[in-house]
Amino acid sequence: MADVTPLDLQEADAQAALAGWLASETGATDVAVGGVEPLGGGAIHLHWRLDATFTGGAFEGDHELVVRAAGDATLAESLDLVREFAVARAAADAGATVPEPLWCCEDDSVLGRPFAVSRFAPGVAAAHLLVRNEELGGSRPALLASIGEELARLQTVPLETPPLAFLPKPEPSPALAYVAEFRAALDAHPRPRPALEWGLRWLERNARPTAQLVLVHGDYRNGNFMVDDDGLRGVLDWEFARWGDPLEDVGWLTARCWRANRFDRPVGGLGPREDFERGYREAGGIGDLDPAAVHYWEVMAHVRWAIIAIHQGERHTSGRQPSLELALTGRIPDEVEIEILTMIDEAERGEFGG
Repeated sequence: MADVTPLDLQEADAQAALAGWLASETGATDVAVGGVEPLGGGAIHLHWRLDATFTGGAFEGDHELVVRAAGDATLAESLDLVREFAVARAAADAGATVPEPLWCCEDDSVLGRPFAVSRFAPGVAAAHLLVRNEELGGSRPALLASIGEELARLQTVPLETPPLAFLPKPEPSPALAYVAEFRAALDAHPRPRPALEWGLRWLERNARPTAQLVLVHGDYRNGNFMVDDDGLRGVLDWEFARWGDPLEDVGWLTARCWRANRFDRPVGGLGPREDFERGYREAGGIGDLDPAAVHYWEVMAHVRWAIIAIHQGERHTSGRQPSLELALTGRIPDEVEIEILTMIDEAERGEFGG
């Protein structure tokens, strides 16, 4: 996004503009906005939690809301905020546990950029906190099962859902579409990455067929699960959604790079595969959780994460967005390349499920 207006929702003018827009959307005679707090965690968009009191209209009363505004940086594979909102709403309509998407504004004259409003979902999403505090989420086996159930529900969104017509269907298959996309990204990068090229070649030669396309979250992992003491309260951050293979999200979730250094707990550092798989199957998940197939998509996840990290690091090194976090992210591909080579070796030896 170029030449966007700086936005700080803690400023009075921005709050007044938001309140006026909310009133017009809901038919309220007045909306009072306060208690605005910035929320961290998003790599692309800006987030604030706030209190809103509606007088009159269909939304009368006090509500805790989250405003998600388009950020200054984007990734090539990410959806814009308006399309992300459409995906989240489709997922919610399918029964997925999503912070309720309420309204979306494409009019830049309100806050200077597009934004969306959802209900606030209380809890903790930070991956390292969920890994360290086993009391969060209640019963850990039940939490893992619910993560599997949520994924199964997401995969029930019909392929021909009209509001999602903007999502392309991968050709000739999800696996080979990814290979082509990542190869083009590496070709455009000035530094050779032979280990990633090797990984892509292996993924190409061992590409898995996809029997049925499903809606893929695209970032389904520990860190995007809002959890409180009672369990899973919401799945967050839908900007990487696409049509794809049923095992894409499984492989991303269980990839070693997302285990917060608890490599003995394959499902996001939270626990064993069995509880997640039980929830997924019992909720009607259509993916065949064959260990070799899941391993394939875990290799794909590592290649994808390495390329995303390269692009994130370049946002810092180019001077576009100086950031210690982005600079450190740019160092990740070297570590991930070792993991890719290790996993390919394991696959060649028929060792899966690590």
